[in-house]
Amino acid sequence: MTDIPLRTLLIIFVVLVVFSAFFSSSETSMMALNRYRLRHLAKTGNRGARRTVYLLERTDRLLGSILLGNNLVNTAAAALGTAIVFRLLGESELSLTIATLTVTAIFLVFSEITPKIIGASFPEKIAFPASMVLKPLMTLTHPIVVVANLFVNGLLFVFKLKPAGAQAQTLSSEELRTLVLEGGHFLPQKHQTMLLNLFDLESITVEDVMTPRSKIEGLDLDATTEEIRREISSANHTRLPVYRGRLDELIGVVHIRKVLNRSDRNEIDAQIISEVMKEPYFVPIDTGLLDQLQNFQDQQDRMALVVDEYGELMGLLTIEDILEEIIGEFTTQSPFQSADWKRLEDGSVVVDGAASLRDLNRQLGYEFPVDGPKTLNGLILEHLQEIPEPGTSLKLAGFPVEILQTQHRSIKSVRLPPFEKIKESN
Repeated sequence: MTDIPLRTLLIIFVVLVVFSAFFSSSETSMMALNRYRLRHLAKTGNRGARRTVYLLERTDRLLGSILLGNNLVNTAAAALGTAIVFRLLGESELSLTIATLTVTAIFLVFSEITPKIIGASFPEKIAFPASMVLKPLMTLTHPIVVVANLFVNGLLFVFKLKPAGAQAQTLSSEELRTLVLEGGHFLPQKHQTMLLNLFDLESITVEDVMTPRSKIEGLDLDATTEEIRREISSANHTRLPVYRGRLDELIGVVHIRKVLNRSDRNEIDAQIISEVMKEPYFVPIDTGLLDQLQNFQDQQDRMALVVDEYGELMGLLTIEDILEEIIGEFTTQSPFQSADWKRLEDGSVVVDGAASLRDLNRQLGYEFPVDGPKTLNGLILEHLQEIPEPGTSLKLAGFPVEILQTQHRSIKSVRLPPFEKIKESN
C-alpha cells in the first residue's frame, strides 16, 4: 500500500464512506417504510415499490446482505484510514489513537447518524432507488448469507427464540382505530367519523339504539275502523307493528303503502291490514349491532322487534337506526331542534327524560356514561336511588342537571347547561 499515492488512498476512503452511508440509509429506510402504503403503491404498478416488497418479503436475506456489505466496507475503510494517518504522521501509538478517533468520528457522522436520519425522514425516496442495487446484491451474497443464517438460527435455537415470519402484519380493531385517528388530516372529518362509528358497532347492542317500548307507534286491530284510519293517516313511519288490545300481543308488521294500495275509496279496515301484514321479526335485546346489520341482510327485512330474555317487548329497531349510528342523523329535523330536546335562548337545553344518552353525547357533545342505563331518566334514577322532586339539582357525570318535571314515577324533562360553557369552565 506504500506504493499507492496518498491522494488515491483518500479518494478510496471517501468512496468507502459513501458506500457505508448507502448501506446505513438503505437499511433504515427499508425498515421505516409504511407497509400499507407500500403495498398500495405496488398494486398500482410502481416498480420501485414492487422491488421493495420483494426484498421485504425476504427480510432475513435482505438484512444479511446489507450487514455483510456494510461490515466489509467499514472494516476496509478503518484499515485504510489507519494507513493514511500512518502515512501522514508516522507509525506510533499516538498516530494509532488519532486514526481510531478520526475514523470513528467520520463514520459516526457521515456513515451512521446522517444517513440514518435521512433514511428515516425520506424512506420511499431512499428505499425505492436503493432496491435496484440491493436486489442483485442480495442474489450475489445469497450463499454467504445462507451460511451465516445457519449459525444464527442455531444460536436462536439454543436460546429457545423463534423469529417472527415474514407474513403480513395484522392489526386489531383498536390499532385500526388509532390508524384512522392519526390519519385524520388525510381524511375528511365526516369520513373519519363514519369509520370510527363502524368500529363502535362491535361494542354496541340493539338496546343502545332501539326505540323504547314507550315510544313505539303501532296499529291496534281491536280499535274501531275510524281509529285505525286516523292512526294510519297520522303515522310518522312507513312500517308499523300490528297488535290486538295491547302492545305485547303483537301479530305482525304492516307497510302503510301496501295498505293504501289495497284500500278502495279510502275504505281501510282491520281486514285489509290483516291481509297485507307479515309476520313480526323478533331479536334478543343483547344482539350486537354489527350482527344485527348482517341479520337484516340475511332476513331481507328492515325492522325488528326487540325482546328480553322473557320474551317481553322492549323496543323496536330499524335498519335506519343502525345507519344513523354510522353516518349520523339524516332526518329532516332542524339541527337546532329534536323530538327529545329543545335549545333555549340562553343556550341551555331542555331534554326529555327518555332521551338516549348516546344521542345526547353525539348530538350535543355531552359525555354521559353509556355502559349502564341507556336513557337520561335511568341515569338520574340510578344516581339518586329515588324519584326526585321538580326543581332538584344535581351533578351527573360532571354535568349540572336540573329536574324540571316528573310524571308517572319517571323524570319527564330536565335542563342541561350549554356544553360549550362546561368546556370553558374546565
